[in-house]
Amino acid sequence: QLQLVQSGGGLVQPGGSLRLSCAASEFSLQYYDIGWFRQVPGKEREGVACEKLQDGNIPGGIYYQDSVKGRFTISRDNANHMLYLIMNNLKPEDTAMYYCAADWTPRRVTPVQEMCSDTSLYDYFGQGSQVTVST
Repeated sequence: QLQLVQSGGGLVQPGGSLRLSCAASEFSLQYYDIGWFRQVPGKEREGVACEKLQDGNIPGGIYYQDSVKGRFTISRDNANHMLYLIMNNLKPEDTAMYYCAADWTPRRVTPVQEMCSDTSLYDYFGQGSQVTVST
């Protein structure tokens, strides 16, 4: 069973940058669709950035929430079993608990944007990393 352990996060001033890391316990991470979600108290967890792998003739892709486009980058390092969310030009409204997520469902046809709006499509989540953007 895949385990995801997060690191990174913290307090940063507006305009600053942070990198969130997520270490996976299995070498098979290369087959998993991945995502980063965030949640503030009293609100639903929302998708920030997601990557769906191409599976044969089923297209993959990367999706970013409009509010983070051009500022956040999702990436993975399969050789080292790592997921990353690089966040630049952070804004106070980015303050939230951030969670990495992964799922392996062969031949899934769900588009990546839809995957990023439905946390139930992911079987595995990290423990969360608090990001606070404030002066």
